[in-house]
Amino acid sequence: MSKKEKVLDKKSKKAIEDIAMNGSINNSRKLNFDTSWQYAPAPESTDHFKLKKKYDLFINGKFVKPTDGKYYKTINPATTETLAEIAYGTDKDVDKAVKAARKAYNEVWSKLPRKEIAKYIYRIARLLQERSREFAVVETLNGGKPIRESRDIDIPLAAAHFFYNAGWADKLHYAFPGKSPQPLGVAGQVIPWNFPLLMAAWKIAPALATGNTVVIKPAETTPLTALLLAEVIQEAGLPDGVVNIVTGFGDTGAAIVNHPDVNKVAFTGSTKVGKIIQKALAGTEKKYTLELGGKAANIIFEDAPIDQAIEGVINGIFFNQGHVCCAGSRLLVQESVFKTVIKKLQDRIENLIVGDPMDKNTDIGAINSKMQLDKIKEYYEIGKSEGASSFQSSCNLPKKGFFFRPTLFWDVAQSHRVVQEEIFGPVLTIQTFRTVQEAIDKANNTAYGLSGGVWTDKGSKIFNVVNKIRAGVLWANTYNKFDPTSPFGGYKESGLGREGGLHGLTPYLKM
Repeated sequence: MSKKEKVLDKKSKKAIEDIAMNGSINNSRKLNFDTSWQYAPAPESTDHFKLKKKYDLFINGKFVKPTDGKYYKTINPATTETLAEIAYGTDKDVDKAVKAARKAYNEVWSKLPRKEIAKYIYRIARLLQERSREFAVVETLNGGKPIRESRDIDIPLAAAHFFYNAGWADKLHYAFPGKSPQPLGVAGQVIPWNFPLLMAAWKIAPALATGNTVVIKPAETTPLTALLLAEVIQEAGLPDGVVNIVTGFGDTGAAIVNHPDVNKVAFTGSTKVGKIIQKALAGTEKKYTLELGGKAANIIFEDAPIDQAIEGVINGIFFNQGHVCCAGSRLLVQESVFKTVIKKLQDRIENLIVGDPMDKNTDIGAINSKMQLDKIKEYYEIGKSEGASSFQSSCNLPKKGFFFRPTLFWDVAQSHRVVQEEIFGPVLTIQTFRTVQEAIDKANNTAYGLSGGVWTDKGSKIFNVVNKIRAGVLWANTYNKFDPTSPFGGYKESGLGREGGLHGLTPYLKM
């Protein structure tokens, strides 16, 4: 064996030892040798469907051209390539959609037997399942999230929301005993870009199940799966005008919110826009729900199963590139285990694969837009200027598209902006605490109150802590687990009202 071969053999043994200890090669660049111990590319195919070059508005059961004839381009954030042209709806188009929804409500939907309404919703769920592969691919192409997440979480959960609400459609008198639940009429809905199809399901399914008709606006950057859902709605035979989809920008959403013939407004998005909507609806008779931002605390106590907690933290902040309103973006760690946790987190994010969202190996995909990427970069600079210690993955980013390395900040204080403000990206801030009460105080010391997590081996500690944290959803020894039967929503600047479960039906009813 030559001298060079002996050196390579020694480094190969080091790599194998590293695999045995950590389950994967830990930063092979530091080992400085070329290895085949890498995942082979596993791209999802796109040849099973074809996107249209241009998508119109979906009003009164048909695809119609926008009144002003304007279209805009929607892109793939991983490549910046144009996917399709999308109709830009104006207040005139919104008015047509609301009139169609009102007519459908008065003449058809409100007169149907409840079991027939249930059948329509169930049919939508089944068709979603049948076209799940197509929906998953389009969700990833248009949104930038890894195909594994679209395939295994977003699409199945969207279908589950339709299934669940279909079950309640003819049982509302059981859901609310002693009351006489009645639909409100026309629901105006505006949804965000981080979970396009899932948010559409969260909004449309309960609205239909309670007997309302819908006018919905998807986010301008991710309209494609909502428009594919319009095709499903047509295929399901839903009466014309029951669901209307108007694409566009913020002014389109504002036209829906402010339309005088809309009875219920449902909005998911930023706290800033939520406040504008709340002011606009003040003094009106419209019911509304707002699901806004978050800055969730994920708390690790010294008696927690640390390796399990590390995986929960990774899932909590890096799932969907951190584009999650309930992301565990603040980590609180008990002092005695801080060094262990920070080391394990650094090792773990070094092994996360950042890259092509269509590759089944990818853990972190593309940031949804250049505007959002610029915002994340700005907060990264803010964190450094505030004096925080930082660590970023050493991974190579794709040359095209919008990508950001998974990032940790520690040595931060409660007053730091990166601790208090929602970044909405793959950036985790880490603080320490000594006592249970200090953890609770720090968790509650934020303007938000959407979610949180607790990691401990003591059941009594779980009940003590979660009952004192002012947040709508709290997970114990897990994170980011969703179910259509469970209500979701927050307090303070995280919004008001609930979606999912029986709680999610109430805002669409008068009793």
